[in-house]
Amino acid sequence: MSQFMMNRRHFLSNAALVGGLAATQTFVGIRAGKAADVAEVRMQLGWLASNGLLGEVAAQKKGFFAEQGINLTIVPGGPNVDGVAGVAAGQSTIGQISSSPSVMLARSAGMPVKAFLAGYRKHPFTYFSLKNAPIREPKDMIGKTIATQPTAFILLRALLAKNGIPEDKVKMVNMGSDMNQLLTGQADAVTGWVTNTNALKVLGGERVDMMLWDAGLQLYANVYYTTDEQLDKHSDVLVRFTTAAAKGWGYVRDHPEEAVSMLVEAYPNLDKASELEAVHSVIDFSFGDSTKQTGWGAMNKDNWAAQIKAYADLKQFAGTTPTVDDVATMAILDATTDIRKQIG
Repeated sequence: MSQFMMNRRHFLSNAALVGGLAATQTFVGIRAGKAADVAEVRMQLGWLASNGLLGEVAAQKKGFFAEQGINLTIVPGGPNVDGVAGVAAGQSTIGQISSSPSVMLARSAGMPVKAFLAGYRKHPFTYFSLKNAPIREPKDMIGKTIATQPTAFILLRALLAKNGIPEDKVKMVNMGSDMNQLLTGQADAVTGWVTNTNALKVLGGERVDMMLWDAGLQLYANVYYTTDEQLDKHSDVLVRFTTAAAKGWGYVRDHPEEAVSMLVEAYPNLDKASELEAVHSVIDFSFGDSTKQTGWGAMNKDNWAAQIKAYADLKQFAGTTPTVDDVATMAILDATTDIRKQIG
């Protein structure tokens, strides 16, 4: 039996246990009998609620989802929640994950999931250093100690490979929960999302940023994904969801302070002052010159192909190496071009 089939069998056996749902269960409920049928859509987050939801919260508050016949329920993730498996098993209609490789790896393991939208035009993952020993481009990492999260070691390896830097020229160490290793000189760089303004305050004006995207590894962030079955049977629901979400994110761009108030009202555990500081950075990652041309949420096949190659070269796929068409569809983007460009 191939590794792919073994992974798929393992996934299907586990998926049937997720939330007590069978893997063949329908992915969206349509409540009929009204002028416009209402789709019950559950969106599974990859982690806890954050400012990555600003657009969806605004769209709920302003009635954009209701206009599209969508009743949206947002389902938080967490350290013990496998959101991708839950979506694949039918527990939720769609999911939102922080980084695109999660979709590629899941597909290789036999999960029938596929990306259809990317909320951020580029990934905010960044290497932070200080001005006394700045890392402004990948070659500056040579001879340095880089502290990064265990799950992000593969990003550093891929970045080095992309720039022709042997791994033994850079010391890689595990990063703790804060920026302390950089401040105490234990590391020359630490990593995180540049949108996390609260955590970055301690670095002050001495901070130097090298964004993963600018250094040559261009991943997507805040990726929306669903299943093959959902795409086959309910693509209209995905089009309606995308239309409403795009309008919500456009509202965030035009009314950032109000959007933050909506977010904190929906999720009182979030700190309003911190979110007000972060919102403009979030908007910058959601909109820019590229979205004026391609629209909010756009992806492209060449970018996905480069991501797949980077991970395949480092032998990260447990099963078969997926194709671009395995991991992403442009159909929903194509069907929403006009509204996404208008928002973008």
